[in-house]
Amino acid sequence: MGASLSNLTEGAGMGSPGLGDIPESCVACVFMYLTPPEICNLARLNRAFRGAASSDSVWENKLPSNYQDLLHFFPPDRYLNFSKKDIFALLSRPLPFDDGYKEAWLDRVTGRVCMSISAKGMSITGIEDRRYWTWVPTEESRFHEVAYLQQIWWFEVDGVVKYPFPADIYTLYFRLHLGRFSKRLGRRVCNFEHTHGWDIKPVRFELSTSDGQQASCEFCLDENEQGEANGSQKRGCWIDYKVGEFIVTDSEPATEVKFSMKQIDCTHSKGGLCVDSVFIIPSDLKVRKRRGVLK
Repeated sequence: MGASLSNLTEGAGMGSPGLGDIPESCVACVFMYLTPPEICNLARLNRAFRGAASSDSVWENKLPSNYQDLLHFFPPDRYLNFSKKDIFALLSRPLPFDDGYKEAWLDRVTGRVCMSISAKGMSITGIEDRRYWTWVPTEESRFHEVAYLQQIWWFEVDGVVKYPFPADIYTLYFRLHLGRFSKRLGRRVCNFEHTHGWDIKPVRFELSTSDGQQASCEFCLDENEQGEANGSQKRGCWIDYKVGEFIVTDSEPATEVKFSMKQIDCTHSKGGLCVDSVFIIPSDLKVRKRRGVLK
């Protein structure tokens, strides 16, 4: 098998046609239908494949139509003289904006736009009062810090982002964790000393867009029974709570998305919750999301 592949790669030097005889333009046409990781793997076969894998026409096809909007997060000299392949590689890394409290990036397989908003990029009731909230540094967040609620009566978190999202169907999630986690002797441990009040009444999640779309749902964040949508154990692990979907038909004008979660029944207090971030990702990419970070 290895010898056969080697002969194909070497081309006509053995008296028979091989992959090396395929014109670069034909290889580029095939690459239009492959994903970026597949293209990069095939680029190692021979010179023709390597040349096609660097073609601007191939990589422009993988970029969103308005990728220039993402480039605006960089100074112009950062991507001056970049090929389209280099631009794709640049944009597939997290691009911080709004003082680093928000990030956008291209999914490395599909080239579609994803976004995340940190807890510091949201408005959180009582966040400046250390009796209620503290900031906890952690490697478990892409922003390296999460907001930890010790105890409060009026729980409300709001946020907004405005961006020219490319045409697609997007889903918005809140990433939350019941209990305070830390590392002890190299092992992850969770403390539920402050965790209470989330099983009494549900938290309400909402989103709305500038073109009138709305979605809402309610979840009890702490339940003894298994949660059908969010797994069997709600304490001690990160859970992505799906708020809803919205549809973008055109990147212009820019879409403003407002989102919130609240539990403002003041008949009981609640606490022991970590708020990490909000994710906005194309809806069918959720199956590729692992460990709270979309690659």
